[in-house]
Amino acid sequence: MSTTIDYYELLECERTADDATIKSRYRKLAMQYHPDRNAGCKDSEAKFKAISEAYDCLKDPQKRAAYDRYGHAAFQQGGGGGGGAQDFGGFSDIFESVFGEFMGGGRGGGRQSARRGADLRYDMEISLEEAFHGKDTEITVDVSAACDTCHGTGAKPGTSARTCQHCNGHGKVRAQQGFFVVERACPVCQGAGQVIADPCADCHGDGRIEKTKTLSVNVPPGVDEGTRIRLSGEGEAGARGAPPGDLYIFLHVKRHALFEREGTTLFARAPISFTTAALGGSLSIPGLDGRTHEIKIPAGIQSGKQLRQRGAGMPVLQGRGQGDLVVQIEVETPTKLSTRQRELLELFRETETGEECPESQGFFTKLKNVFAGE
Repeated sequence: MSTTIDYYELLECERTADDATIKSRYRKLAMQYHPDRNAGCKDSEAKFKAISEAYDCLKDPQKRAAYDRYGHAAFQQGGGGGGGAQDFGGFSDIFESVFGEFMGGGRGGGRQSARRGADLRYDMEISLEEAFHGKDTEITVDVSAACDTCHGTGAKPGTSARTCQHCNGHGKVRAQQGFFVVERACPVCQGAGQVIADPCADCHGDGRIEKTKTLSVNVPPGVDEGTRIRLSGEGEAGARGAPPGDLYIFLHVKRHALFEREGTTLFARAPISFTTAALGGSLSIPGLDGRTHEIKIPAGIQSGKQLRQRGAGMPVLQGRGQGDLVVQIEVETPTKLSTRQRELLELFRETETGEECPESQGFFTKLKNVFAGE
């Protein structure tokens, strides 16, 4: 591979992007960096090759699945010697590493590839304000990390692993079962192809020990419930020097006292008096951006009406601009009236003509027509 930059980052899309989005981003970038449009520019040529390589991988469902699981190691050639890790030679190697024992097959000799460490999940709860502004924080996780004493080899310092005599370093053994020859992982070396005669005293030959790690996490502005942050290489260490897995941080946004969220839009319910609804007025809403937003209430507004404040919503994740703030009006009927207030309302009712509330007038007209048989 010509690049180690994350393929999704190269195509400027999320890891959850669908095929159509990936194709659209590739076309846009290919047009921008095509050598014919940037004659003589080596940087553009390199960029074009990199995005073409990324698209070639992500457009193929099998290659994309392998990349999501193993990263660039899924397509790197070669492998390590001694007790170190081996890289996968391609998707077929990954398939073999997962299903080879079950299928009873394998590609000739050679010991099994070192198994990559497991991915880990960490659930983080943040407030809506933190989702709006973003935050830098630290988390503490307990993981299996490479042993400092043997540097992940599993062998005592000054010694090294030796070729397994049971499988001659192949990592696999064959057994005759009737007409069939079944190939399985070597029971002595567990498929590694090597055995450790003098194991490390600290990790007992596994190459890993339990550690508590403190990691820095950047939560970007605009994250939402379920947003996933990937910390590459911060998962479980692989056995005997195999590559580590990744740590995935899943974000959970706490329920807010005032706002509800849908994408980049913030929703708030605002109760107002029936006099304000009739005469009009204004409403002050404190925004997550630290500003106070004045919402103009037109005279005669009805309950359930939504008023929109542009640009007062959530920021766009890894993008520009902000969503909107939508305030839903709820007209509140008074439950306690003074004598004077009651008198005024009685006076108002005496002067009503029906034109003040056209919807009510229309409703009662329909009822009258129904009972009259019209």
